[in-house]
Amino acid sequence: MISFPQRLKRPISSTSETSLPKNIWKDWFFQQIHNRNLVYTFCWEDPRIDRVALQLSQTDTLLVITSAGCNVLDYVLQSPQHIYAVDVNPRQNALLELKIAAIKALEFSDFFQMFGQGHLPNFPTLYRQRLRPHLSPWAQRYWDKKGNRLFYSKQSFYFCGTSGLFAKLINFYIDHIIHFREPFNQLIAATTLEQQQKIYEKYNFCDRFWQPALRFWLNSDLAQWMLGVPQSQSQAITAAKSTDLFSFIQHCCETVSTELPIHDNYFWQLCFRGQYLPNCCPEYLKRDNFEALKAGLVNKISVHTATVADFLQQKPQLPITRFVLLDHMDWLAAHYKAALAEEWQAIVQQAAPTARILFRSASPCFTALDEINIQHENNSYSLSSLLTYNRSLAAELHQRDRVHTYSSFIIADLTCP
Repeated sequence: MISFPQRLKRPISSTSETSLPKNIWKDWFFQQIHNRNLVYTFCWEDPRIDRVALQLSQTDTLLVITSAGCNVLDYVLQSPQHIYAVDVNPRQNALLELKIAAIKALEFSDFFQMFGQGHLPNFPTLYRQRLRPHLSPWAQRYWDKKGNRLFYSKQSFYFCGTSGLFAKLINFYIDHIIHFREPFNQLIAATTLEQQQKIYEKYNFCDRFWQPALRFWLNSDLAQWMLGVPQSQSQAITAAKSTDLFSFIQHCCETVSTELPIHDNYFWQLCFRGQYLPNCCPEYLKRDNFEALKAGLVNKISVHTATVADFLQQKPQLPITRFVLLDHMDWLAAHYKAALAEEWQAIVQQAAPTARILFRSASPCFTALDEINIQHENNSYSLSSLLTYNRSLAAELHQRDRVHTYSSFIIADLTCP
């Protein structure tokens, strides 16, 4: 449930700085699995709080880690100058390319069937005739091979990918192991917090749903890999909370179920339905916003397969005023501190004189940036001296986060030397 970290595309060297530290072979195996698969079919970060934090204007230029592309399409509705969608996993970029192609080439009804309901009955014909010409060569090869299986079958696209498969297994557990579908249907149909709380208590979710078998599964390495949680992140969670990952997830889900409105929580509703509803979906799946994207906003997006550092070192055409970096710094801070420093050096060099940076962490107090020094015009600066954290706004927004599976949300303003 924690977003997949931005992976290094460089091979692991044999030096002490970048070789695998002791006892992290599980993270290495996690990386091998996720480098070879489409991980996310939907984003697991709440763009509603991001928009408040970003305060976008028409002069802003963003660098956003692509993930499933949902939030890139959300931010561009604010009509910034440009968005660079960057991900080292080309499959994630291929998914965003397919969404952009579908916005350009399809009518809204077909588009919502495809990305709202998770399947498209006439996908093979529409793909060949309308979508494929808008894709890059890599994306064409990927969707030539995978498209029919992911969009033409009766199974929802949102139950594909590693995180989607996890959601499918949870639904199997609900339907066939504990036979608990009706209480879930009532819960996600509730329109007030009072109704949610009564349903949660009435059906005794604490005991009926959170059973020992589920604890065993959620604490397993396989479940964590499917969720996109490397060992380093799960260890950060359990160390900070003095508990296991199961208890952390249970607390997050109980908060979502009883303390936050669920009627518009399209993240969790998607996990249990396998599709979006017209009144509970990302902004890009609403008709008026779809038409605005088709009218030209979608042309403000460019897609790049690279690490953040490598992309910035290629000197993008526009200085970056906003960065949305998800949670990949947890991975870098745990195992690749030199790469973390390299990334921030590149950020400082390519950022506008004042820039805002958003990221999330499994740790409630992310301190790895305090150790980084930045070189600029033959001078050295501590990165912490260049960052001003808006802790009060971040804490306020974190409480309203509909996903609610991160330990911290960070808003930092960068003043370049």
